[in-house]
Amino acid sequence: MRSQLVYLSRDRDFPSSFRSAVSLHSHTNHSRESLSFVARILRSKAPIRNWLDRRERHCQNETGLGLNFDRAYWTPPLTGNRAFALEKNQIESLGLRAIVSLSDHDNVEASLQLRDLPETSDVPVSVEWTAPFGRSKFHIGIHNLPGGEQKRWMARLQACTALHDDFAVCEMLGELNNLPAVLIVFNHPMWNLYSLPAEDFILDLDRFLQNANRFLHAFELNGLRRREENQRVADLAARWNQVLISGGDRHGCEPNANLNLTRGEDFEEFISEIRNERRSTVLFMPQYEEPMTLRLYQNFLDIIGEYPDYPEGQRRWDERTYHPNQTGDVVPLSNLWPNGTPNFFRKLFGAAFLMGHRQIRETFRSLIPGDRNQLFLASEHCSGTKDLSPAWYD
Repeated sequence: MRSQLVYLSRDRDFPSSFRSAVSLHSHTNHSRESLSFVARILRSKAPIRNWLDRRERHCQNETGLGLNFDRAYWTPPLTGNRAFALEKNQIESLGLRAIVSLSDHDNVEASLQLRDLPETSDVPVSVEWTAPFGRSKFHIGIHNLPGGEQKRWMARLQACTALHDDFAVCEMLGELNNLPAVLIVFNHPMWNLYSLPAEDFILDLDRFLQNANRFLHAFELNGLRRREENQRVADLAARWNQVLISGGDRHGCEPNANLNLTRGEDFEEFISEIRNERRSTVLFMPQYEEPMTLRLYQNFLDIIGEYPDYPEGQRRWDERTYHPNQTGDVVPLSNLWPNGTPNFFRKLFGAAFLMGHRQIRETFRSLIPGDRNQLFLASEHCSGTKDLSPAWYD
């Protein structure tokens, strides 16, 4: 088993010894991003919680509509075409052949639509599956679902999620593992998405890996998670004898902050490197070393941004954010505001864009240093090789 980490800022020429680069785990406007997650974060801080309570009362009094964060969601701004082009262009700027696997939350529509186009007919159909286990839910990247059977597999995955049964989840992963051209990645395994008590999350994680690790092919180093968390993932992978793999987790307009380098010419050859050879080379792009706070803030600006050249109904953030109406149907927020976006949001987001002005961002960048520390790999990741070049860390 060999996992190799490379930082482009330190070795610009290293990718030239590979044939292709792979972009894994990025999202399109087909991903439904729950606002319940945002509400949990906001309510964890007393001043913000009090402000949110006041906004809920104001909304109820003005519209008669109670806020329902459990059913509300937002969607990323990029269509499948635009997301694919963004990732492809970044890879081709390295002089490599581009392989892009989009993986929306529990949805494969973007990949299927791309496959209908002659120029992207060979893209893999992939998904980020929400797998319930114990009190937790884990995100599993399932890449390259077999041709002609993707919708059948999606129906089965959705049914399995609804069961909320630990055994059924492991059985499903076992079936997918039996498909030799499918890649199964444990995405951001150390992220406690649902803010469970730490001991409960670790217990569920350990039980999940005891039962399902043999069906997983790699653990993800996530391009939108901080280095400290990715270090814990690297340590976890060493304990469970797992390969490390890239996963950018892009939701906005910044291309994935890490990629996989491969000597393969297509996605199935890359999958064979991971599954059969147990070999992975992760390339961290320069943006990963930028201050994470500023990167996440730019993602927020991408999400609330306006895109005039988009089709009608997808241009503004309130057309890409959804909430139940008075009859319970989930509709765009813009449908609930007959008089246009409320002044509160216009002022709030106007201030956010002002803070995102280039000169202000450069000032913050000088005050908030990026993280240029490298991840440490245990010796387990480097077994089976005598290559001691600077690109290997042990």
